Amino acid sequence: MRRLPPQNVEENLNKLLDLVNPDLGDELLSAIDQPLKVKRCQQTGKDYLICDYNRDGDSYRSPWSNEYDPELPDGALPSPTLRKLEVAANEAFDTYREMYYEGGISSVYTFDLDDKFAVVVLIKKVGDGIRRMKGAWDSIHVFEVQERGRNAHYKLTSTVMLYMITNSQDLGNLNLSGSMTRQSEQDFPVDDPSAHVANIGRMVEDIELKMRNSLQEVYFGKTQDIVNDLRSLGSLEETRKQARMQQEIVGRLMERNTR
Repeated sequence: MRRLPPQNVEENLNKLLDLVNPDLGDELLSAIDQPLKVKRCQQTGKDYLICDYNRDGDSYRSPWSNEYDPELPDGALPSPTLRKLEVAANEAFDTYREMYYEGGISSVYTFDLDDKFAVVVLIKKVGDGIRRMKGAWDSIHVFEVQERGRNAHYKLTSTVMLYMITNSQDLGNLNLSGSMTRQSEQDFPVDDPSAHVANIGRMVEDIELKMRNSLQEVYFGKTQDIVNDLRSLGSLEETRKQARMQQEIVGRLMERNTR
C-alpha cells in the first residue's frame, strides 16, 4: 500500500477490506496511513482534520470543541491535563502552518497511553489548481511521550504523503506521487507542562525540513535528471547539423588514416 499513489489509497484500501476478514478491518485502518480528510466543527464552525487517531466508531472528535460528530456520549476523551496541552498545541501549530504553508489546515490530538501519552500533529495543504496543476501535501506526526522526572523522552514517527498532477502544453500529463516515513527520538527538559508544545514543535519543524529536502532531491531531482536524459533542449535541426558535422569529421579522419 505504501508504494501506491496516495490519492488512491482510500479506494485501494476499500477493495482490500472487501477481501479480508471483517475482524481485521480496524487493524488495517490503524496500520495504513490515508490522506487526511477535512470536517467542520458544528460548535465552532472551524475546519479540522480527521484520521484514525480522533475516531471512535463512526464519530470523530473535534480539537476545537472536544465533542464528537456524530454525537457520541461515551466517546474517549483526553484527561483535563492533556486537553489543556491539546488546546495550546492547536493554537501553536495553527501559527506554524500559516508561517510555513501559507494556508492549509492543521489539527493536534492527545490521548493517554499506559505509562505515557501520545500527541498527533496533522497538517494538510491542497493546491489551488493554478497553472492546470493540482496536488496535496499530508503530514502525520505521531509522538509517544514518556516523562522522566524533569525530562521527557519523545519518540516521533512522521509520514508525508505527496502527490502532484499537472496537464499543460509544456509538461504534458505528469503524475508525481509518493510517501515517506521517518523516525526520530530525543530527550528534552520539561520544567512546565507547556514546554511539551515547544519541544514537539521543534521536532516537527526539524523533521519536516529534512523530509522536504529529501523529497526534493529524490523525487523532483531524479525526475528532472530522467527528463533531461530523454528530452533534448536543442531543436531537431541543430541536432541534425551536429550529426552531419560529426560524420564529416569522422570521414576525413578515416581518409587521413588510409593515406
